[in-house]
Amino acid sequence: MAPENVRIEIFDGLAKLPHFDPDNTEGQAEVARFRNLLKQSDGIIICTPEYAFGIPGVLKNALDWSVSSGEFNEKPVCAISASPLPSGGDKALASLLLTFTALGTITTQNLTLSIAGSKKKINEQGEVTDLQTKKELNSVLDNLLTTIYQYQKARTA
Repeated sequence: MAPENVRIEIFDGLAKLPHFDPDNTEGQAEVARFRNLLKQSDGIIICTPEYAFGIPGVLKNALDWSVSSGEFNEKPVCAISASPLPSGGDKALASLLLTFTALGTITTQNLTLSIAGSKKKINEQGEVTDLQTKKELNSVLDNLLTTIYQYQKARTA
């Protein structure tokens, strides 16, 4: 869905991150890889399911690893939640946005999306099949790219 000039990289190492413990030295290579990817990114998209009215523990763990190192600080970030329920994962989205506040991200209302009834909108291959959802995802992505551009322009001015 992204324009050709935009590179999207999916981080697949959440489960490899050790449990957050600032005194822990095990698994630091994976933590460093995660932090480096965040640091190199112009913007970040986090899409999460809702579990037990919140974000999955593995995602919260990853975010906790970046609190003191500041990779999210002043970074444009898009937050998307998805749930098979009619609520669309609104509690997970609220939890994620609260954590984004602590991380100092640049996140606005137009950088958030809650996808209700996700099982009917995404096929088994993970492809979005619902046209309205595609339109909403494109809008959020466009808003993120605009925010990145505006932020970079302001920083160089």
